[in-house]
Amino acid sequence: MASTLLAIKQRFGIIGVSEALDNALQTAVRVAPTDLTVLITGQSGVGKEVFSKIIHDLSARKHNQFIAVNCGAIPEGTINSELFGHEKGAFTGASEARKGYFETANGGTIFLDEIGEMPLDTQTHLLRILENGEFMRVGSSKVQKTNVRVIAATNVQLLERVDARRFREDLYYRLSIVPIKVPALRERREDIYLLFRKFSVDFSERYRTQAVQLDEEARIILENYDFPGNIRQLKNIAEQISALATQKNVAAAELMEFLPKSASQSRGLMKTSSTDAPLQEREILYKILFDLKRDMNELKTWVYQLVQDNNLQMPAPIRVTNNPLLPTNTTEHYTEQPHITLQDHHDFTPHHEPKWQYSSPNATPNPNTTNGKPDYDEAVEPDAADFSIGGMERDLIRKALIKHKNRRKDAADELGISERTLYRKIKEYDIKVK
Repeated sequence: MASTLLAIKQRFGIIGVSEALDNALQTAVRVAPTDLTVLITGQSGVGKEVFSKIIHDLSARKHNQFIAVNCGAIPEGTINSELFGHEKGAFTGASEARKGYFETANGGTIFLDEIGEMPLDTQTHLLRILENGEFMRVGSSKVQKTNVRVIAATNVQLLERVDARRFREDLYYRLSIVPIKVPALRERREDIYLLFRKFSVDFSERYRTQAVQLDEEARIILENYDFPGNIRQLKNIAEQISALATQKNVAAAELMEFLPKSASQSRGLMKTSSTDAPLQEREILYKILFDLKRDMNELKTWVYQLVQDNNLQMPAPIRVTNNPLLPTNTTEHYTEQPHITLQDHHDFTPHHEPKWQYSSPNATPNPNTTNGKPDYDEAVEPDAADFSIGGMERDLIRKALIKHKNRRKDAADELGISERTLYRKIKEYDIKVK
């Protein structure tokens, strides 16, 4: 099937590698050899007509006529005449008899785009054709037969129109025997830059100019834009940039000038997929925790090795604190558990780590002791720096950027995350590295 899909993409000029697009193409390929009615759904500009042509060209009807009809572009008073034909004198201006699309395309395929805009009266006639292939011309009482395969498409929710009594329920179920959903461009973000490159190369070949390219930041912004106009809008933007960009290597700031500024369209900028974001954040959190654990173990190993090599005694650290549980300016002592030996430095699993507790010269003895040894359950961790997840994440990203001299690709590789996630985190934490 993979080789078949690749051949179909090349034949019909389809650009994309997303799973959602491949699923829609697979459905079209499987249903093509049959005569089943197909309902193609998807937003305006996603390429629904291309799918209708694929189904027709892969069917036994491929040598017969294919007619595409935009139901929303035909006035309500003339759509019956256009689809089913009329007799001479049927209405004012009908100077001669005329065949309709269903009569002309007998043995072929009719693609009814924007089927949701079809008037209720016309829907009744269409239902009769789908059920038994019969129709009558406008102004005629003679029943005629036709053998036409119907492929319909819509960019609206037909069930909502059914509830509003603007679309026949029986026609809806007759049309949607095989539904195909064409994904919106924002649902196949991995294809956005591929399509942009295709449109920019086509423009350069047409006008014999050098094709424009995007730098890394501009590419990330483009891939995270919502594109409410889908592929049609992306093509327009690619051609605008190709014609008007001052540099052939377009930076993020210049790209932003070509993206629509309305709130409804710009809300797509810097938005990460809801399914990908938790996974990416969990990965960076895991890396932070693993790095902290590794650094702590290395530090402990180094300290204990230093003590052992120099035959040193570990002093009890002293500091002044404002611990609210102790008297003001009380000096606190940290004492290590006496049973910890230097031989333990090779393994720092939790049950080997030294335990620490607060003690004060004026403090009363802890009753929870055994043979003068402090109780582990009563041990208290010393105050630490800000170890919130956000703080650690921000500090780690800043250090990675400094280390790699603000080269975001190298920093992202160091952190084990994608450049898109790194770019979003930089904006989120307002990280500025000189």
